[in-house]
Amino acid sequence: MKPKPFKPEYFNGVDNFVMDLNSGLLWHRHQYRTLYIDTDRSQVVYHSNYLKYFEVGRAELMRDTAYPYREVEESGFVYPIVEIGVKYFKPLFYDDSMWIHTRPGNRERVKLQFDYVITHGTNYDIVCTGFTKHCALNKSGKPVEIDEKTVHLWETFPKQETDIVSPSK
Repeated sequence: MKPKPFKPEYFNGVDNFVMDLNSGLLWHRHQYRTLYIDTDRSQVVYHSNYLKYFEVGRAELMRDTAYPYREVEESGFVYPIVEIGVKYFKPLFYDDSMWIHTRPGNRERVKLQFDYVITHGTNYDIVCTGFTKHCALNKSGKPVEIDEKTVHLWETFPKQETDIVSPSK
């Protein structure tokens, strides 16, 4: 089933956040370009490379919200992926520009989810949608409650335009 078009609206002074006018959801965005190594014999981006793009989106979201994944690990937590879902709609080809849109999804006691929409960089056609679900583990590999800083990100990530705090505040 074809998804509704992604219609991003930009915010004053906050270039890395957009609101999808169709869903009303706010997304962190990061621009990326496909590499030749990402393509397969049919000259399209190989399906598993979209998982790499999801990781880029997660890392940039965490970095841009002042909690890079390196700090998460240094504080004694890791968040391995325990579930993945992807729906593909249009292909990307070598050297295509894309926007990786990422947002915090559902959060449970020990699990959390990131949601993604990858769009073509020039026309915002939806390439794929997806999610990754992660489990919080301590240094010894035992499931634990999600760390306070990550909980804070989930609680403070803007859900609508009015929730965005300008950098000057």
